[in-house]
Amino acid sequence: MKLSAPSRAIAAELLGVWGIVTVVVGSGIMAERLSDDVGLQLLANTIATTGGLVLFISLFSPVSGAQFNPVVSVAQWVAGRAHGRNVAPFIVAQVAGACLGAMTANTMFGLAAVNFSSKVRDGGPVIAGEIVAAAVLVLLIEGFIRSGRAGLLPWMVAAWITAAYWCTSSTSFANPAVSIGRSLSDTFAGIDPTSLPMFFVGQIAGGAIGYFAASLIFD
Repeated sequence: MKLSAPSRAIAAELLGVWGIVTVVVGSGIMAERLSDDVGLQLLANTIATTGGLVLFISLFSPVSGAQFNPVVSVAQWVAGRAHGRNVAPFIVAQVAGACLGAMTANTMFGLAAVNFSSKVRDGGPVIAGEIVAAAVLVLLIEGFIRSGRAGLLPWMVAAWITAAYWCTSSTSFANPAVSIGRSLSDTFAGIDPTSLPMFFVGQIAGGAIGYFAASLIFD
């Protein structure tokens, strides 16, 4: 059976986000089990996430553009690179992939497939961290595309997320779909579902700021 091009793109978005969230949540669980040092836990989580981002973005970019993020998908549509009818299916696939990724990681480590996180992440400084994380993410994606250097994006996205894990107060979720998935795991990478709405606000605001900045600088 051969899938149509739109179906392949949707499948790529689902599988890509599934892989990334499996890496993020799974490496967090492993890190917690190997060390009580939170700094080492974050370092291990960062290294694994960086590798996963480079891998899955490189793998699926030719199929779907490896957007993997509702904020990025909307930005691509606003920029005229994606048809409006593809945005909703992509976002659904991204959220589904994120949830399946968290469930996969939980199951691999002997936890209930779904165990909602109790890790509250709230407050103005944390939301400011999400604004910064999402703003720079969208700025760099738009900047590299508009300057004809899209081939560098797997490495540049991974580079920013690596930095943002350590320089933002929120440890850089920067992605509404991934945030939803991570709420399903009461482990190192988790987020309490009650913290999600303000994270979404920060991520959307940051995405808008990043897109506006790219439009000013690169157009």
